[in-house]
Amino acid sequence: MIKKLLTVSISLALVTSTGFAYAQGKSSSVGKEKAASCAGCHGEDGNSMMPGFPKLAGQHQAYLVKQLQAFKGGLRNSAMMAPLAMSLDDKSMEEIAAYYSANRISPNPAPVLPASDEDDDAPAKTDEQKKAELADLIDQGSDLYRNGNISREVSACVACHGPYAEGNKPAAYPSLHSQHADYLIKTLTDFKNGLRTNNRENMMYMIAKKMTDEDIKAVSYYISTMK
Repeated sequence: MIKKLLTVSISLALVTSTGFAYAQGKSSSVGKEKAASCAGCHGEDGNSMMPGFPKLAGQHQAYLVKQLQAFKGGLRNSAMMAPLAMSLDDKSMEEIAAYYSANRISPNPAPVLPASDEDDDAPAKTDEQKKAELADLIDQGSDLYRNGNISREVSACVACHGPYAEGNKPAAYPSLHSQHADYLIKTLTDFKNGLRTNNRENMMYMIAKKMTDEDIKAVSYYISTMK
């Protein structure tokens, strides 16, 4: 009797999981069609080639839906995203988010410091000096990501975004690894200046406002190298 019950339970589980996988696949396929208008900025598969636009591939579905709802409801301001989000109903948001979350984020090429970081009046830096400066910056970012800064009460990023910047799916904390450094710098700067949120109790605002520009740059470069 027990053996029969176990067999029935396993069969039901397999049928349920197969049906769920089919539903997810169908939702992702429909989402690909609906996401066609997003490809210009975010890439066909969600891997944006432009460093100022975020990669969406591999991002948690719940987080993507939350952001689309924020654009639609005016909680996030963007002259570009708001009209697009306004045209989407809840089902379309879920389908688009399912498509992007099912794709794999692409790794970034090795980072280089922008030319704007160099002092025009200073002697030109050698390639070795540039490499050493970049390595120091990424080391600084790694330390800040994992340990924070106690003296300035900057929380460690690892607490919410995980040891590999994979995020927290149940809590809808975003995955960050392999994201463009330029986009991360802009995002943290917007949080710091109160442009990303109008809620002064927002967790990211509370953290970013205590970060220096160097902190933001360092941790953004470090996260962009994580895979």
